[in-house]
Amino acid sequence: MERKINDFFHKWKNEVVRKPMILYGGKQIGKTFSTLEFGKKEYKNVVYFNADNNKELVELFTKERSTEKIILNLSLSIGETILKEDTLIIIDNVNSLEIVKGLKLFGSEHSKYHIIAITSRKENLNEFKGEELVFKGMTALDYEEYLWAKGEHNLAELIKESYTKRKTCPFHKLALDYFLEFLQTGGMPEVVLAEIEGKGPYELDAIKQKIIDIYKKEIALSENLIDIPRGIEVMDSIPEQLNKTNKKFQYGVMGAGKRAKEYETCINNLVNNQIVYRSYKIKEVQSPLSSNRDKDSFKLYAPDTGMLYTMLHLNYKRLQTDESIKEALYENHIAKSLVENGYSLYYYQSDGKAEVNFVVQNRMGQIIPIEITVKTNSKAKSLAVFMKKYTTPQAFRITENNFATKKGIRYIPVYATFCIDNTKF
Repeated sequence: MERKINDFFHKWKNEVVRKPMILYGGKQIGKTFSTLEFGKKEYKNVVYFNADNNKELVELFTKERSTEKIILNLSLSIGETILKEDTLIIIDNVNSLEIVKGLKLFGSEHSKYHIIAITSRKENLNEFKGEELVFKGMTALDYEEYLWAKGEHNLAELIKESYTKRKTCPFHKLALDYFLEFLQTGGMPEVVLAEIEGKGPYELDAIKQKIIDIYKKEIALSENLIDIPRGIEVMDSIPEQLNKTNKKFQYGVMGAGKRAKEYETCINNLVNNQIVYRSYKIKEVQSPLSSNRDKDSFKLYAPDTGMLYTMLHLNYKRLQTDESIKEALYENHIAKSLVENGYSLYYYQSDGKAEVNFVVQNRMGQIIPIEITVKTNSKAKSLAVFMKKYTTPQAFRITENNFATKKGIRYIPVYATFCIDNTKF
């Protein structure tokens, strides 16, 4: 399955000064598969180590402080010769700081060995930090990768060309039809592959439910035992939270008497490990946006819209007819797309309750408001109010309609949000 991460892998492999890579991202998104496939295609051989509960591997990296001795012991443990430049070393499920300390030795020595370490616990990166390593995040498939998997490379290129040249897409209906499929399937590789193989909606739901359970098991790894049931409560409440008119996260949705202070730690853990995405409310728009966030007001999104679709117990007919449900799925999809493109998430709400679904800031410092409108809400005024109050170089309205520009607002079809790059407008 073709993934965008491959471009980064190739660039990393060809670096003059190459450091060990820490590849991080949620469970079941294809980190291990993509790394193995890259190794098989680009190296003479691949050696794979699973660090999960591997005491011998941790002990090796704890005791040895010589890169050559580490390589020798790794070779002996698997009975394969590890070659400089020609072997890809993959260490999966890395949660041990001792292993990372050993990897840093390779980075500090500008070693010729190629090493990729994989972790799903993003919170570990706070301990893993160091100039001797290179870090790369990965998520589930975006819509462009989904089109590639369906053999629709030309359609993906047409969408990007329409976005870049600001012209209508000649295959708009086809792109929208595929997108509605993608909303149901989501971007987890196992589910996408099953859909391509012709599996039905019940079979796809069963796979997605299995993945949801895996994410809940990940929550169970919390060091604070009381945060385990709370984390699961928060995850289970996301569908109901997003299906409300006011999508702000409300503790009362989980039951009477729930308090923010009780859930603060577990929500931070969920966000840190990419089990959920968080968007903070801002009431004023100043650079940087992070300085204006209201830490007590936020929305939470599922890491995959296909998972959300299953958690909402939806079918295709309801998706087509229930526009509040459709808007919730659209908003979750856009949140995920923006995170994939490197944005931090914020939403704007004035004292008068005018709300802009997303406000983001790109690497050049530009602030861009993004509003979602479905067909019955095509005359939303919040974006116009925002633009009148704040001077913004760009504004986007995400709709089901084709590309257009009206009154300084760029209208972007919902399927094209993967094009909203962090540096190019």
